[in-house]
Amino acid sequence: MSDQDKPPSLSTVASRGIRPRLGELAQSCRKLAMNHLAERLSAVFVHADDTLFECADKAENNRVQTLFLDNLRDIRKQRPHMERRYHQNVAHGFADFLEGKPAQLAPLELDAERLTLVQKEEYEETLLVAGMAGRVGSRCAHALYALDKRLAKLNEREVNGERHNPLGPLALAQAFRDTLAAEPFPLRIKTILYMLFDQQVMHSLDGLYDALNARLIEAGVLPELKYGAARPAPDRAVGRERRADSASAASPAETSPPPSEAIDPDTLLVSLAALLDECRRQAGDVPLSADTQGIASLGPRSASGTYSNRELLDVLNRLQRESAEDLALRLQRPQRVAGFKAELQRRLEDQSARPDPRKLREREADVIDLIGMLFDFILDDDGIPDAYKTLLSHLHTPYLRIALQDQALFTQPDHPARALLNAMARAALLYGEEEEESGLLATLRDLVGRVIHEYHGDLGLFERLLADFETQVARLEHRVALRERRAVEAVKGRDRLLDARHAAGSRIAATLEQHRPASPIRDFLERTWVDVLAFVQLRHGADGAEWSHTVAVAERLAEYDAGNTLEPDSYQALLTDLREGLELLGGYHDDEIRRLLRNLLEAREPVATAPPGPAAETERSLPLATTGAEPSGDEPAVTPGPPEEALSARALAFVEELRQAEFGTWFEFADSQPPRQLKLSWFSPTTRNYMFVDRRGQRVAVKAVDQLARDMESGRVRRLPSERRAPLMDRALEAIYRALKRITGRARQPD
Repeated sequence: MSDQDKPPSLSTVASRGIRPRLGELAQSCRKLAMNHLAERLSAVFVHADDTLFECADKAENNRVQTLFLDNLRDIRKQRPHMERRYHQNVAHGFADFLEGKPAQLAPLELDAERLTLVQKEEYEETLLVAGMAGRVGSRCAHALYALDKRLAKLNEREVNGERHNPLGPLALAQAFRDTLAAEPFPLRIKTILYMLFDQQVMHSLDGLYDALNARLIEAGVLPELKYGAARPAPDRAVGRERRADSASAASPAETSPPPSEAIDPDTLLVSLAALLDECRRQAGDVPLSADTQGIASLGPRSASGTYSNRELLDVLNRLQRESAEDLALRLQRPQRVAGFKAELQRRLEDQSARPDPRKLREREADVIDLIGMLFDFILDDDGIPDAYKTLLSHLHTPYLRIALQDQALFTQPDHPARALLNAMARAALLYGEEEEESGLLATLRDLVGRVIHEYHGDLGLFERLLADFETQVARLEHRVALRERRAVEAVKGRDRLLDARHAAGSRIAATLEQHRPASPIRDFLERTWVDVLAFVQLRHGADGAEWSHTVAVAERLAEYDAGNTLEPDSYQALLTDLREGLELLGGYHDDEIRRLLRNLLEAREPVATAPPGPAAETERSLPLATTGAEPSGDEPAVTPGPPEEALSARALAFVEELRQAEFGTWFEFADSQPPRQLKLSWFSPTTRNYMFVDRRGQRVAVKAVDQLARDMESGRVRRLPSERRAPLMDRALEAIYRALKRITGRARQPD
């Protein structure tokens, strides 16, 4: 590695560009800040290696995997240049401040006209930068207020808010944005780097600001300074569009893209926090979901102090203990999010021993609002039966405690508490309607009770509960899968029977067309021997010697003219072959079959005349075919429906959609109240019928493709979106993301 490519050392970073005219104290503060930032920025790129490798390992396809690996190599190569560029950006900002030059920060306040011109990636980066800076500004309000005043005193110039503080969170975050602007990384990679920068650098600024203030106090710069009024709100990250204007200007073309296109699970939380911050500043008391307002809107407006994390957790612990005391009664009705938030705010105010009004810190408020939106989503999920939603709603308190202590609940799909909630919701969605058989409601009631009674900070509890629950659900799934497999096999058997009957019928028809026998023989061949042929095909196939022999027997019988007796050996051979064929169908003893066939072969009847004789009696006495069950009434046999050409263009499009549908796709049938949700389980290439099963695996409906397409065209049947198969929390977080974008005016088209 050349000297040019080596990352700058801490001492080099701290001393580079220091002008002699700067005072010793300013030099000391600059050195302290630059050394701290150099260490934390190095951690960003160390973690970038691991994070991008993990993302590549979990990539959904080769293209995405290549994206992560290629950019991983590029980041390694460009790391020295990016570190040097970042330190230069911060150093130049500090030097400009000391020289009295205005801060060169990108504007974060965008009006409605500006929003229409801003590129999507530019806006997402603005949102991430503003979100990081806003959270630090709120968390470190006291320290930043003091640092602003002391830097102003040090430099004899006014520091008016964080935009003018060269070491403020906005300046440091903007410096990183300017660093990335010189690199051609796609937004998905930049978002990961922003997330790591937030974790490693922005979250460490509390200590840096405390250290800077301590050094300035030690030097005698405003040592008695007290925190005054609340700091002004940081600049908004989004334009000041009024919600009424957003509603009136809504355009169907302005849809919000799915968050998965730009934001992966590891960075979704950062964007959600930024959007929540924007909602508080832009939308005020507008409900976040259902009729539930943000927790911040319930607190006193004049609050300057904040509740500690311990105070909040103490209140939640008491609420959970009270729930456990009369749980059986509580579980009979849902726990509403709005009521929970109001009670939480009241308890916080009641327990406060300080006379001055206080509020929740933004980080805690974000978590409370996200968990609230999650449980509002659960209560609004129309796929989960009401009884199960009621049970799950009572997990609100323990899951809020988990999220406040471990935000991996939002970012890690394999988090034990998240996995348990997903598993319970999935089981309720799939099997909740069959409570009498599954006993699932009682199982979930026991699970919820155990979480509320036993969770005291140990996530191992969720691992144990999940293991037990998955064992029970696996047994239920096995029963359902076995029942569905039997239903499919039965339909496949009918298909094979229909194929065999069709082939046998065609062969008998050709024989009758060629030989034109008397009507008793014709009736026997069409009604009975056709089943013998079908049976032989099912057992031996249509290409073997057995099939050929059975066809030959039919032809010999069709050629037989009762008026011309056969040679004894030929007559006996024909009788034997017919008897053996009928024995395959079962139901008659040898003597009875022999008598019936002798009557048939001895019948004398002209081809087109004569009343029924003994042969007719024989026909009425012969057993019905036993080659398989008859098709049910809702399953056409071999008569095809209207040709596809008779369908409308839209119905033909549904036919094509059905051809691409995978087994396991869920459909909703509006032929009952409530509508039935059925799973596509089998398609018959013989009858062109689609078979659907219910959640128990029972066959419920069989639809010809043309009729099914017409039903979809008319709205009587609709295909349920594939997102329903996603885990509950994945669906909820994406829905929350879209909802927050609508509230802030970023996505004007309702979902």
